Amino acid sequence: MKKHNIFKVVLITLLVMVFLSWIFPAASFSNGYVEQERMQVGLFDIFNYSISSFSYFFHMFVYVLVIGGFYGVLNHISAYRKMLDKMAKTFKKAPKITISVMVALLAILTSVGGFQLGLLIFVPMIISLILLMGYDKVTAAIVIVGSLMVGIAGTTLGYNNTGVMSSILQGLEFKSSMLFKIIVLVVGMALVIMNALLYTRKSSTKKTNKKAAKTKKEVVSEETFVPAKVSARTKTSIVPLVVMISILFVILLLSFMPWAGALKVKVFDNITKSVASFKLFKFTIFDALLGEVVAFGQWTVIELSIVTLLVVLLTSFIYKMKFDDMIDNFVAGAKKALPTAVLVVLVYVCLVIATYHPFQLYIYKVILDITNGFNLVTGSIVAFLASIINIEPLYTFQSALPYIASITKPSDYNLVALVFQTIYGVTMLIAPTSVILVAVLSYLGISYGKWLKTIWKLFLEMLLVALFVLIAMTNAVAALILLVCVVVIVVIATLVYKKVAKA
Repeated sequence: MKKHNIFKVVLITLLVMVFLSWIFPAASFSNGYVEQERMQVGLFDIFNYSISSFSYFFHMFVYVLVIGGFYGVLNHISAYRKMLDKMAKTFKKAPKITISVMVALLAILTSVGGFQLGLLIFVPMIISLILLMGYDKVTAAIVIVGSLMVGIAGTTLGYNNTGVMSSILQGLEFKSSMLFKIIVLVVGMALVIMNALLYTRKSSTKKTNKKAAKTKKEVVSEETFVPAKVSARTKTSIVPLVVMISILFVILLLSFMPWAGALKVKVFDNITKSVASFKLFKFTIFDALLGEVVAFGQWTVIELSIVTLLVVLLTSFIYKMKFDDMIDNFVAGAKKALPTAVLVVLVYVCLVIATYHPFQLYIYKVILDITNGFNLVTGSIVAFLASIINIEPLYTFQSALPYIASITKPSDYNLVALVFQTIYGVTMLIAPTSVILVAVLSYLGISYGKWLKTIWKLFLEMLLVALFVLIAMTNAVAALILLVCVVVIVVIATLVYKKVAKA
């Protein structure tokens, strides 16, 4: 693996963005399409935009560091390794089922609640478990990145991922096309599981036949992602740690679930208002103590970072870790996460460039004009490019949908929404601007080239599934064919699962 591979890939992507600003004129859409002169990115602009990216997305930078610090502390608590060993011992009894459950859980949570960024807090733990089960780093990356992106492509209720579409595509029902979304989700999960298991089987065969010495070296290197083993005589209880991690997980579920958005549940909004307005001797005590607190369902990684820091403090106190040691361990963990945090900020520089130098709408218009308006093929190409350039679902949809809405019939809005949702999720499997992908590859030390060689089959499979689903939305015959294809895929995935399970 070449050193700093992911940094090089991100920097090349930035240069491509700069190059595009020199080639294409700027364009914007408000009440109509307006084309302007070229707005080239200069040398000093790149450095200024890096600072702007750090300022705008400082919360993501801090979040990655907090995750690193969190595990920096956990790795020095013997109960954490004991907990991982007990879980891995149980999971090893049915490793294929465990991998399948992991994929399903991550994908469904992302689909229902838009948890992909929140779930990053548990990614190092999941990676440790997968490695302790005997799988390699690439398997861990397939499970995590694959399932999260499938969850986005098959978003059902995740308001954070698709809610903005309803405000842009006026009249679009948020729960529309639910059957097609579920199909994408279910088939996508089956494909991720199948590809992960096939990769582990192929990897296992290579290790056995040709690379025993190299395998031993790789296993040792992978142990750097797992805390040191503890003596069997250590009597530290894992119960308090399990309780703390469970509380963190429950808070994550409550805080990111779209209660008021998709589910129309106002109870947490009402509770938050009641607590904030509660008075003790005519003084709003909780409002003063807590400051500005948003209700569950509206949380971001900022609030989750704060809760994680509290968990670090409580866990350190329970396991009697000295305060100085806790700070040292937290800082050491954050330092390890620093390169990943910097990479995340650099990725967002692409978005800053595209915002300040709006060349992308011109490209989209040229593509869409090929078919004189929105078309499944041209629309998918636009969605693919918009996903790479704009990084997050919110900005991706805002970059192209206002113009597309102006040239599309309201009756086709459901198709437009599903095109952008599914293509975004599929694109983020390979995009060098995918925050989750970049973070996972950086953490695991997997080169971008190796990742593409591994994931290209899943990418093409998911792309075909997405296109089949989108075609089925517009044609009854295609819908019947899709149903047959879904059955075939599920049957094949089941047969592969059984075959690999017996191996």
